[in-house]
Amino acid sequence: MHIRNFGWIALVLALVACGSNADEFQDAGLDAGSDAGVDAGGDEGTQVPLPGWGEISGECGELDDDEWLADSPFDFINHIDLGTAGFVYDELSPGGKEVYDDGNLGGSSIHSEIIAYEMLYRCELAELLKTEGEIIYQDTGGKKTDILLLIDERKVGVSVTRAFHYPPTEPYTLEEGENLLRSKLDDISFSAANASVEDAWERSMLHVIAYNEQSAENITLALAQLLAEDPDVQDQTIVVVTVTDGDDGFVY
Repeated sequence: MHIRNFGWIALVLALVACGSNADEFQDAGLDAGSDAGVDAGGDEGTQVPLPGWGEISGECGELDDDEWLADSPFDFINHIDLGTAGFVYDELSPGGKEVYDDGNLGGSSIHSEIIAYEMLYRCELAELLKTEGEIIYQDTGGKKTDILLLIDERKVGVSVTRAFHYPPTEPYTLEEGENLLRSKLDDISFSAANASVEDAWERSMLHVIAYNEQSAENITLALAQLLAEDPDVQDQTIVVVTVTDGDDGFVY
């Protein structure tokens, strides 16, 4: 599986500034995303995405030792098209149903957490270990994460956030993306340090649920700019950006 190394950022920004199209990106050797229906990195022979709620496209089945052992930070992007039916509980995986049934510790983010889990289950064969309220921390008043998963026999703490601008008719700005990422990446390091010995995870993941392609693009560019300013800002956190398509208003 490929690693999206951020050494390509200067090239991306240059191509964007020149008004390059998708063909020019391909000519430059940049991977626009993996096709669906590939073997999962951690379980050869298992075709992903697994069936379930919504149609998945983009990078799927990406995580294997190339990513887990990488020295450089990386991210990947995919889509889920929810069609016209909206939220369909009966089409969730058993883990997705558990995330919904258990709820979260406040706020209106439960549907984005379900999408994050479903994407990781169907693309990376993730196993749900604990939902938000089940994870044990050293300081109950400290920073927390959203779900604890097992992927490729590694414990992964997943923090979920949304890239959305209100009103949605206005664009999601680069500044909004930078502020969101800076805040969430800081929180992730604190929550990982706060985890109990029992629930301590090996790797952290930030899963951004994006309202549209424009929001996702500015999240990617914002992350690149933050890394240019501070190469350690992402540390070893894996960043996943999932764009929701179709009837997705309930997510935001």
